[in-house]
Amino acid sequence: MIAADGTTRMTDKEIIALYRSGEKDRAFASLVESYGERLYWHLRRFTNSHEDADDLLQECFMKIWTSLPDFREESRLYTWAYRIATNEALNHLRKNRWLAALQRENLDAVMEQRIDDDPSFDGNELQRELMKAINRLPAKQKLVFNLRYFDELSYEDIAEITGTSVGALKASYHFAYNKIKEELEKKF
Repeated sequence: MIAADGTTRMTDKEIIALYRSGEKDRAFASLVESYGERLYWHLRRFTNSHEDADDLLQECFMKIWTSLPDFREESRLYTWAYRIATNEALNHLRKNRWLAALQRENLDAVMEQRIDDDPSFDGNELQRELMKAINRLPAKQKLVFNLRYFDELSYEDIAEITGTSVGALKASYHFAYNKIKEELEKKF
């Protein structure tokens, strides 16, 4: 498989074949090379933090790796990996909401402040407000919007990742899109 940057990456089947043939180090390296950056940005859009996304990415690869012997190939490896990453991100957000409630903080405000304080953010004001609007979406709409808009996944792939029907995903994306559009129209 040829990646967007022109490099050749292994397919899911090749990675699994390497793993099952005992070349586990090569299989793991190929897994990280194939999905590391994509999963990082998926997690980063949930956390608005490089450190949290990086920590979650490591947790994801540990879970993927330890669960790989049980992978039955009923889904594709990349959608399975995205499902694990999505679950890790949602669990992280639930935990942070609970901690924020204990500390009487507004997690949404904290997450928005992360966008404003992020030194690696190089976007303009419109992009910053887009990220804030996405951040204010309910978790399911945020997930669907991110997977469709940023990761450019098909509704079928998102259905495989989330266990949701294509029709429901299209509705979630439509609602998310309209909420974001409405918020940005108020600002600009």
